[in-house]
Amino acid sequence: MGAFDQPASAMNPIEQRIADSFQKQGLMTTLGAELVLVREGEVHIAVPYSKHLSQQQGFIHAGAVTSIVDSACGYAGLTKAPEGCEVVTAEFKINLLRPAIGDRFVAIGKVQNAGKMLTVCTGEVHAFTGETSKVVALMQATIVNVKV
Repeated sequence: MGAFDQPASAMNPIEQRIADSFQKQGLMTTLGAELVLVREGEVHIAVPYSKHLSQQQGFIHAGAVTSIVDSACGYAGLTKAPEGCEVVTAEFKINLLRPAIGDRFVAIGKVQNAGKMLTVCTGEVHAFTGETSKVVALMQATIVNVKV
C-alpha cells in the first residue's frame, strides 16, 4: 500500500494530478513503483528490490534506477506546470555512484528552476537496507511543458 492509496477526495489538486498521471504509466507498474510523496516541486517514487529488476551481478539495473529518478524529476516538474500542460523529459545526465544494492529504492525529484517552457530538476536515488540508506545515483534533468 502506497501513500497514495487513498480516496481522491483526500488529495489536494497537485497530488491528484500526479497520481492520475502516474497510474497511466505502464513502466512504473511493471517496475512495481509507487508514489510516496507529492508536494509542489518535489516527488518521491519508491520501488522494492526485485530479482526481475536486477542485472547480472544481482543489484538493481541502471535502467530501473534511471527510470524511477527520471519519473520523479518529471513529476516534480509537472507540479509546477501550468494547467493544460503535460511534461516530457528533454535531457538528463545521471551519475551512478555505486551499485544499487538494497531492499528498497527511493527516487527524489526536486525542481530547481521552473520557467514557462523548461523546468530544471535534480534527482537522487537512495538505496535502503533496513533504516540505513546510501545515495546510489544523482540526476540533473530538463523537463519541457507541452500543451495537451
